[in-house]
Amino acid sequence: MFAASSIPELIARAGRDPALRDRVALQTARETVTYAGLMERIERVTGALQARGLRRGQRVALIAGRTADAVAGFFGALAAGAAACVLDARLAPAEIHRRTASAAIDWMLADAAHAPSATAAAAPRLIRLEEAAGAARRAAIELTPDDDAVLVMTTGSTGVPKAVLLTHANLLSNTWGIAERTGVTPEDRVLHMMPLQHTNGVNNLLMVPLACGASVVMLERFRAETFFDEIAALRPTYITGVATHYSRLLAHTPPRGALAGLRFARSGSAPLSAQLHREVERHLGVPLIHSYGLTEATCTVAMNPPAARKIGTVGTALAGQRVAVLTPGGDAPLPFGSEGEICIAGPSLMKGYVPATPAQDGPRIRNGWLRTGDLGWLDEEGYLTVSGRLKEIIIRGGENLSPGRIEEAILRHPAVSACCVIGSPHSDLGEVPVAFVVARDRSSVHEKAVQECVLAELPRSWAPARVILLDALPEIGVGKIDRQALRRLAAKA
Repeated sequence: MFAASSIPELIARAGRDPALRDRVALQTARETVTYAGLMERIERVTGALQARGLRRGQRVALIAGRTADAVAGFFGALAAGAAACVLDARLAPAEIHRRTASAAIDWMLADAAHAPSATAAAAPRLIRLEEAAGAARRAAIELTPDDDAVLVMTTGSTGVPKAVLLTHANLLSNTWGIAERTGVTPEDRVLHMMPLQHTNGVNNLLMVPLACGASVVMLERFRAETFFDEIAALRPTYITGVATHYSRLLAHTPPRGALAGLRFARSGSAPLSAQLHREVERHLGVPLIHSYGLTEATCTVAMNPPAARKIGTVGTALAGQRVAVLTPGGDAPLPFGSEGEICIAGPSLMKGYVPATPAQDGPRIRNGWLRTGDLGWLDEEGYLTVSGRLKEIIIRGGENLSPGRIEEAILRHPAVSACCVIGSPHSDLGEVPVAFVVARDRSSVHEKAVQECVLAELPRSWAPARVILLDALPEIGVGKIDRQALRRLAAKA
């Protein structure tokens, strides 16, 4: 489908297509840009970087708002032969400096609102996006699939945040896999509400639609109370979010006909319970397509086929990818239905971490397989179920308990809207499960009732020793629960 050597080549091809030149490529809160207009901005950023002396293979960080210029800055850096790294625009100068230094960033692109922070952070060779807008246009240099393309900062859920280095071959593989599975065409219009610094935000919500000639509409931010009105006005054909987004939408009713243009909704980047999955589908009236992936495998590895989804699973491997469940720490494949470590092979596997990190910090590639550290199992049709993480397994008196299975049972309680189970130290048993629960609509949830939900499905040893009510679960990154914060809460309770 994509006979190209790089992502900039695909975007340029769309920008030159007579059928697409005058069509909307990108719509933001401030402006609407056609494919021809976006290509002009990309080529001006490329020209600015090359005129200032950027060399192929150098690294460019981008810190900016959710604007067309920021998108052009990202693709312009790629087209100039750089590896682009989008930084969280909310970072303090000290953190900007720490990240650019650790990732050996050579250049910085910033808009007017964020240039002061970049300057305070002693950013290397700063170029303002407004300055780039006046540069001479230059087309993308000739790139190969092996050229470095993107640095994505991880959330730090397994340690200190670090950058994952991806090549153009990685990006092309992910783009092709998503486009093939979801059937994106130029008639599509995707609603973008994920952070630009997130792998989903750039790979699935910019590269995929733009490579397919579709339109991207960028929300300034997600607000559950106004979301359905925005949907009614913007008329996307599909949306992508995380479980937290969809959970918050359940309290709001879409106006009549507001969702008529939606083909499907996508959920990824964080766990989605089967219970919430069903509730969201009933509420939206369209299929919710759950997927699984990680930055170290570019972005998405497995996704439910829209017409053949299995609720409770994350679907089957995308085209070109391979998923296996192996013995934790070993290389032996496990039979269907047996829980083990989820491992991934294929052209989407990262080039490596920047800087290089200790072997125990984050997923690693061994014998061609990315050891994700996630637990799960495959069924006979190749559908993958994710049950938790190796590091999150609770060892109670020598018995391994999966937090994910306990959480699924708790979420069947009608008054529970969200929960997380962690292991807490115990003087006799080593560890015991502790459940943190968020009640629905300020309902009353009793500890005994939560324990009974678990006992209805699992052995007595799996029942939470304690149930702690919270107004909301703490998060780290995009929709990911901060389990370290919960462990600290459990120690104090």
